[in-house]
Formats: sequence, C-alpha cells, structure tokens
Amino acid sequence: MNISYKWLRDYVDFNLTADEVAAALTSIGLEVGGVEEVQSIKGGLEGLWTAHVLTCEPHPNSDHMHVCTVDVGGKEPLQIVCGAPNVAAGQKVIAAVVGTVLYDGDKEFVIKRSKLRGVESLGMICAEDEIGVGTSHDGIIVLPEDTSVGMPAKEYYHLESDFLIEVDITPNRADACSHYGVARDLYAWLVQNGYQTSLHRPSCDAFQVDNVSLTIPVTVENTEACPRYCALSLTDCDVKESPEWLQERLRIIGLRPINNIVDITNYIMMAYGQPLHCFDADMIDGGQVIVKTMPEGTSFVTLDGEEHKLSDRDLAICNASEPMCIAGVFGGKGSGTYDTTRNVLLESAYFNPTWIRKSARRHGLQTDASFRFERGIDPNGQIYALKQAAIMAKELAGAKVSMEIVDVCPQPATDFNVDLKYAYVDALIGKHIPAETVKSIVTSLEMAIRKEDQEGLQLSVPPYRVDVRRPCDVVEDILRIYGYNNIEIPTTVKSSLSVKGETDKSYKMQNLVSEQLVGCGFHEILNNSLHKVAYYTNGMQATYKADNCVRLLNPLSQDLGVLRQSLLFGGLESIARNTAHRMPDLRLFEFGNCYHYDESHKYADIIPGVSDSRDPEVIKHVLDAYSEEMHMGLWVTGKRVCGNWAHANEESSCAELKAYVMNILSRLGVPFGMLVFADGAEDIFDKSLEIRNRGGKVLVKMGIVSHKIRKAFDIENHVFFADINWSLVMKAIRNQTVKYTEISKFPAVSRDLALLIDQSIEFGQIEKIAYQTEKKLLKAVTLFDVYEGKNLPAGKKSYAVNFILQDTEKTMSDKAIDGIMQKLIQQFTTQLGAELR
Repeated sequence: MNISYKWLRDYVDFNLTADEVAAALTSIGLEVGGVEEVQSIKGGLEGLWTAHVLTCEPHPNSDHMHVCTVDVGGKEPLQIVCGAPNVAAGQKVIAAVVGTVLYDGDKEFVIKRSKLRGVESLGMICAEDEIGVGTSHDGIIVLPEDTSVGMPAKEYYHLESDFLIEVDITPNRADACSHYGVARDLYAWLVQNGYQTSLHRPSCDAFQVDNVSLTIPVTVENTEACPRYCALSLTDCDVKESPEWLQERLRIIGLRPINNIVDITNYIMMAYGQPLHCFDADMIDGGQVIVKTMPEGTSFVTLDGEEHKLSDRDLAICNASEPMCIAGVFGGKGSGTYDTTRNVLLESAYFNPTWIRKSARRHGLQTDASFRFERGIDPNGQIYALKQAAIMAKELAGAKVSMEIVDVCPQPATDFNVDLKYAYVDALIGKHIPAETVKSIVTSLEMAIRKEDQEGLQLSVPPYRVDVRRPCDVVEDILRIYGYNNIEIPTTVKSSLSVKGETDKSYKMQNLVSEQLVGCGFHEILNNSLHKVAYYTNGMQATYKADNCVRLLNPLSQDLGVLRQSLLFGGLESIARNTAHRMPDLRLFEFGNCYHYDESHKYADIIPGVSDSRDPEVIKHVLDAYSEEMHMGLWVTGKRVCGNWAHANEESSCAELKAYVMNILSRLGVPFGMLVFADGAEDIFDKSLEIRNRGGKVLVKMGIVSHKIRKAFDIENHVFFADINWSLVMKAIRNQTVKYTEISKFPAVSRDLALLIDQSIEFGQIEKIAYQTEKKLLKAVTLFDVYEGKNLPAGKKSYAVNFILQDTEKTMSDKAIDGIMQKLIQQFTTQLGAELR
C-alpha cells in the first residue's frame, strides 16, 4: 500500500524524516518496501533563483528581444537575453542559470551558455509555465518589489517534496490499510520512544442535514453478508474536476483522479480505510435500495462492460428491479457518477469478509474496496466516513445533504474482551516488561483498560483490530511496539539433542548434488508450488490429469489454482522468461514437492464396511487420497558450447542430460546393478527413457519435452528434461553405506564388441543385459560407435560397445576374460538376436 509522507502528518505529529518513518514502521511490523521522493513540480525548481533586473536594453539585432543585466545573488551580475514583452529594469524575477534543467511534460531541456542573434546569454528569465508554477505564458513572472535577491525559488514558493512510502500490509492488518491506520501505529511507536506527539483526525461537527427532499429507503435482506449498511443522499451536486490539492494527493499514491464526487470517495477510503460507493440517485429504479442475493445465473454487467453471471452466494446492492453492483467488489454499468449527475446516494457499509473474498475470487475481480472488505474493516467506522464525505461534497461540489443518515445495523459490533496477565507477557516475550510500559503501549494502541490489579489487566480491544482477540495477540502488539531489537539475546542456549533422521540425510544429499551440478554450470531455481489450472486442462498433455490435481478451495487466481503434479511446467516458465531476455542456453535444476490426488483412495472407499463419513476411522484416513513426494528436476536447453574459440558450437542433447543423471545417481551411491532401463511412453516427451528399480518403480524419467508443450510456452529450442523421484531414490540408498577402498592394484581390462542388431534395439537394452549377466567384474559399458549404412542387411545397424572388466583381488586371466565375453555374446544373441561382425 502506498502512503504519502505529507498526508500521514495530517493525523500524527512528528519531525522524523521519511527514511526515519520507514525504519520505525518496519520495526513495528509494517514493513516498508521502499521510499521514493515525489516532487510536486518536476525538477523541484532546482537551479532557479529570485533575481533583480538591473538594466534592460533593446537587442541590437532584434525588434522584440532585450539584453538584461540580472543579479541572481552571485559574485557578478549575469547578461541574459529575454524575449518577454513585459521585462523591465528594476523588476524582481525568477531566473534560471546555466546548467538548470527545465521540463515540458516528459521532455527536458538544459539552460546553456549561448548566443541569441549574436549576443551572449548566460541564463533565462522565466515565465510561469516554463517552471511549472502556473499556466500563463503572457510574460515573465514579476515578483513583489520587497523580494530578496538570491533566494532559491523552491524556498520562495515554499515547495516541499512529498515522499511515497510503500508499506507491505500483511493479511491480518486490515486496520493499517489507510493513512490513519498507519498513523495509529506510528503514534504508539512515537509515544513508546519518548517523542512529543498527538493523534488526531478531522471533526464531524460541521456535518448537518440540509433537507429531507431525497429520502431513499434501504432494506437489508441478508444481514449475515451485510451486518451494517449506511447511506445518505446529496442533491444539487456540481460534478466537475477536483481541486488540485485533492488530485495531487490521489496521484501521489497511484490513483487517477476522475471527478470530485468519485475522488472524495477514494480519498476517504485511503484516509480512513472505509470504502464508499456513490450511486447516481436519479438512476436508482424505484427509488429504493435492497441489499440481497440474486438467483443463480443472474446476468450482471460491471462498470468496465464485462458481463458476469451472479451466484446465489454473491451479495448484490439492488434497486427495485435489478442489481446495481456486486457488494464490496465492483459497481454495475449505469450505477456510477457521471458529469451529468446532480443527485448522489453515498453508501458506507460493513460486509462479511468471507462473502466478499469468495465473490471477488469467483468473478476474478480485485479492487481496492474488495482488498479491504475481505480482510475486515472497522465495523464502527461507517458513520464517520459518511459524514466526512458529505462535508467534503458540500465544500467541493456545493452539495446539500438531503436525507437523514440511514443506519441498518441489527447487531452493533462490540469490543473484544481480553484478560492479560503480566506473568504471561514476560513468559512469552522472554523478558520482564514493566507494568507501566505495558499499560502505556496498550492505551496508545487504543485498547481500553476495563480493570486492573497486581496480576494483570482486563482489556477492551476495538473491533477494528480483527487480529487481536487473545492474550497472545496482545503480547505480539506489545512486543512490536516495545521493539524486537530491545529483547536481549540470552547468553545461554537451551536445546535438546536429536538423532539425524531421513529428512536430514535427504537435505545433506540435496546439498551434495547441488554443489555437483553448480560445478557443471547449472543454476538452481525455485518456483511456486502453485500452478495454473490450464496446464492440466487445456489438452497440451495427458500425463498429468486434472482429476489428480490437489485444488485450492479459495485460490487467489486461476494462475495459482492447483498444487503442481510435476516440476516440469515451473521450469519451462523459467526457460521462457530467460529466453525472452536473450538467455537461451540454460542448465537448470530444482528440488521441490509434487502433489497428487487419487479419488479411489478417498474416505470410506478404503475402509471396508464403513460408509459414514463421520466415522472416526474415516476421519483418520481423510488424507489418504493425497500424496506428496520430493522430486528433482533438470532442464537442459540451447547450446552446450557457444562462442568458444577452441571448440565449435555444439547443441545440447539427450546424451548430455543422461550423463548428468547417471553422475547424480553415481554420486548418491545408487547401485547400477539394480537399475532397469526402458523406453518411456508419456506424452510430455517426444522421446523418452525411464530408469526403474527392480521392483518396477520409476526412479527417473527423462527425454525431449514435446513440441506441443514447448509451443504452449513459446519455446523454440529443444528442452531436455529429467524428473528424478527423490523420495524413491532416498529409499533406494537408505541402507547403502559409504565404503572407502584403495585404488585396485590390479589392472582393468578393456574389450570391444561390434554387434549387428535390429534397428529397433536401443543401447539401454544392451547395457541392461550386460550388467545382469556379469554383476561382479563388469565395471562399465560404453557405446562408442554406431554405423547404419552400406554393406549391412536391411533393418540392421552396428553398435560398437566397450566393456571394462576388473577384479580387485587379482589380475584377470585370459581364460576368465574370454569366459565373461562369451557369456555376454551368448546373452546378446539369445535375447536380442545379435550377431558379431
């Protein structure tokens, strides 16, 4: 939320700089994201001075220019050529010296030393529009005769920069969604830190009802969704442009001025946190307002022209015949205030936060009003906001209040009662806080002390503090105002010893593999575990089904509607983003949980003989339909080598990705003898490979991401993706221990075979058969040549395969070596129909 430094000072007295205010707010839990200076006049009138025209002579080469001698308060007067018709000797003026930057909208120009028709000019005597203090260009600015010379123009015009303070409001702090709300917290901090200060806001004494010529009855049919609804009417409104001060305040915080009536409602919302809505009273059919829900599917067109279908759980503000707006979310077409509007109905209400939040999500609408309503505004602030708006409307639009305030509130909000014990405060904070300090802080936060004794306080917490209802909430407020930095770090550490578990081992292995990959040129990414629903519903793939998604009940948007089933899509988003920024050659990896929902495991279906969903056994197994697994993803795309003088450019490949995967498995200690390689069949890949354990569970699936998916992400290059089921891999190495052995004293033996095989046979099949045939002495199997061409039978190809054999206890004999090679040849012949070339 954007807070204006000068606006904030309207409600709380202080002499802190904007940066000091930002530091104070951050220390009390209202984290400031940034502070930006905002100049009311662009450039801040820097380089402009009050000056005295000493002489003014006609220009020798011009019939309208004058050559002036101007004292700007420097050591020597300046010669300035001026073309204004009203310049004369003896005048006090505003002068710009050489180097001054002046602005014309977004354009800027610098005052330079120059010659005008042969006469040197060392500055410029300025008109109103040239420096931004007015719009006149009839002549130069002439100041009063008693104006002192050499004064900075920003001082003469009392120009003060404002500062925009960006405050990150957490969801529980709806009370701070306004300038006055932030001022309340800042006031408490100032009091605690010994500053002289006061908290104040405008009085409503000026409010009065002028007549009752436009009384509009209000009926609230749904008091659950609308606990309080207030309204009043204004007549004879002169709808026009707002005064400059009001427009400037709205612009500084990022709001666009519209007209004086609408701007007043926005001003009140940003000042006090109470959203208002203004209806053209003459367009309210039947002259009455009804707050109710509409039948399911009712058509409704919002102010932006978009049509929506209302749910029977959407609260609507209706006239006698149709809905005028979705309560607390968005106004309807024809319900606003226009240049032709003369009579206005002002609405100030408190809506149920749950209802507003669900309506806003249901229709995909996010407004400043819904942002506040769905978090919970002050249920007692409606009348004050309405009166302040009416006072401003009378002043800025000449309006008349033409009805008594309608206040429909069946059950007024009451304070929250909290019993606070001093001992509890000390125990929770970890430090003794004096009772007087506790009382000072709670009273400065507008909590009333109902009763006090030696043990503690009985407090009444105002209902606008929706997040403070328990003693621990009060202690949190005390601590943030007292200052987290004022709590000393203890000199002793209290801890308990625990045995390292599976999670610790997994985390250690993640760090190990991460270091390995970073050394290979990879970058680690961390994507949101929430995904777009469209990834599972738009038909670009069928591997991950929408029915298996874990869905959010109240998603912030459809872009964050489900928990991810795979790391793939998040990585593709990162690749698309980097590619768009001209970084197409990428190696990325990520660790993260993936989530799966299986309807067949839901509730009583997994418990024979039980059908009642309220049965304890059913409740016990309610989460069995959901599963969560840790996965690791690797993405390789673009060129493996690029722009290297010693190596030609080389594209990335599946072989490269497989090498990375096998190195990871090797580093983790996965026995290669337990691995089974097979072709993959998932449609997220154009071509893929799966690595399984002996039980048939997939440890790794990798391949070339399908063209259809890449097209959906606007990625042209091939993307090679590997999905490692980290949870299964950790189980596979659970009983593996690291063993250190000296390097074998006995030499390894290398043997090659040239195998003639069918075109359909993959190297993975040869590798699998080899390791199954010789589990002890076979150390490596490598494919080093593939030939497909002349002199081979149709449908055949030739693989040249290298085998490394080694016995760590003795030198292998020729007989032993030949025996192993014969067994390999026999298995290749039997299982694959291979022939030796």
